[in-house]
Amino acid sequence: MDAARDDAAGPDSQPLWQRHFPDSCRWDGDIERITIPELLARGLARARGPLLDFRGRQIGFPEFAARVERLAAGLVAAGFAPGTVIGLHLPNTPFHPLAFFAAARAGLTVVHLSGLDAPRELVHKLATTRARALVTTNLPGFLPVALSLLDGGQIDRVYVGDDAEWGPSPIAEPLPVPARPDVVPLSGLEADPPETWPARAPDDVMLLQFTGGTTGLPKAAMLTHANLTAAASMYRLWCDDGDDDAVSTRVICVLPLFHIYALTTVLLRCTRAGNTILLRQRFDPAEIVEDIAVRRATAFPGVPTMWIALLNRPGIERIDFSSLRSCMSGGAPLAFEVMNRLTRLMGVRLSVGWGMTETAPAGTRLPKSADLRPGVIGIPLPGVAMRIVSLDDPGRAVPTGETGEIAIRGPNVFAGYFEKPEESQAAFRDGWFLTGDLGRVDARGVFEIVDRRKNMIISGGFNVYPVQIESAIYEHPDVAEVIVIGIPDAYRGQAAKAFVTLKTRAEPFTLEALQDFLGSRIGRHEIPRALEFRDALPRSPAGKLLASVLVAEEAAKEAHTSSAKTGQDPI
Repeated sequence: MDAARDDAAGPDSQPLWQRHFPDSCRWDGDIERITIPELLARGLARARGPLLDFRGRQIGFPEFAARVERLAAGLVAAGFAPGTVIGLHLPNTPFHPLAFFAAARAGLTVVHLSGLDAPRELVHKLATTRARALVTTNLPGFLPVALSLLDGGQIDRVYVGDDAEWGPSPIAEPLPVPARPDVVPLSGLEADPPETWPARAPDDVMLLQFTGGTTGLPKAAMLTHANLTAAASMYRLWCDDGDDDAVSTRVICVLPLFHIYALTTVLLRCTRAGNTILLRQRFDPAEIVEDIAVRRATAFPGVPTMWIALLNRPGIERIDFSSLRSCMSGGAPLAFEVMNRLTRLMGVRLSVGWGMTETAPAGTRLPKSADLRPGVIGIPLPGVAMRIVSLDDPGRAVPTGETGEIAIRGPNVFAGYFEKPEESQAAFRDGWFLTGDLGRVDARGVFEIVDRRKNMIISGGFNVYPVQIESAIYEHPDVAEVIVIGIPDAYRGQAAKAFVTLKTRAEPFTLEALQDFLGSRIGRHEIPRALEFRDALPRSPAGKLLASVLVAEEAAKEAHTSSAKTGQDPI
């Protein structure tokens, strides 16, 4: 049977990946579809140590759960009705999990806002979701922003957590909180629990999580309680790198909690397991090294930029990585050569996987017994079904080995885009979510990402995938980071352009030298026809490199050039 169609087999048949990798997951394990408050209650019942370690302070599960109850009671007493949307505009601080679980207990819906969001983006997200209240902290990058939103009429009330509660900040001094009726200290919100709590069901929307917005303004994905708790279960059922209780005993969380990656794979997973999160406010390679070598962290999920920074850190080869059971790279593709170097360094293979905001973000993991090769993302997690569908007809699965669009379904897949029924309908076909990722699946059920559909370059009639070119460029000894995009080409229609940052003390090289280097690594139609060096490449708040920013820059330059030739204003 075709691997692409294997998920649709009869009840006595198993998907190919399950037959070929029977020991990678507890395939028959329970996938919980419960509410977020139930998840916390189950974690509290089996807690073995503190939930959070932050600035040297440990916060136990009972203390955390009691504070959540009091904050939730305060939200109910303040008049927030079930289903009301409340914004969280927070860095990595204990105030985030406290506010997130308190909002869930009070029956509210959360919208995450990034500390790196521009004012226009914040206004768009608040207006789109109709959130009129905000939880923030009094650090310089947050409190002034919240006050400006108040003064601009975008919100009606701000709850402010005092950063000094957690000890001295290594980043900045907290600001004084102004005395005004629409600014409420978070500690002043706490109240005694009500006689009955607002009732919420697993299928109720818990989170409005904005997508990256690589084209136009970002959309809010509606994630239910069940989506989030099912995704957390899927990660916990993965046992290829050991029992989850051992793997997630002490997890470093430097990934931003406002991003779906850290929210599910760290906060919800560790909370449900009763384990400890080493919560870090910013990525500091020295602190991460100490977490591993001294505090004996067992897991470190990161993004490619973090792994590259660690790999390039002087003296990193002398660090003791033996406590680590799981190292995960997500958020964006990591170059194959970089993965190999990290595996040799740490003595544990860097895990790869795939997921999206819309899948909360459970999708795939790569079993240890599967071949590690460029672009591979692994097999679907328990409860997830995936297939490759035709680019021309997304209702038709394509044969094994053929490139098409990745489609996915499962209890973790979102309920649609908030108040965008047409876009929601277009995103699904016959119950399958169309991811926009191009990929293929092999005879063992292992999936491979080729590129994002919108990133594909058509050069001289050939489909060219930037990720494959980037992987080859990463083999260059002087390259630190790279993004490849398509630019107009009079002869080919489009051609590849590489944007490169160099390693410390490395010298720039010519386009011709790069082309010579790549000549034996990629096809002639894939060779970049332009090269630009940058001091830094654009990235998202979660650290993901953003090709879309460079695409927009090149489009603006092209429009300016065209207008100069015609004498017309590009505006």
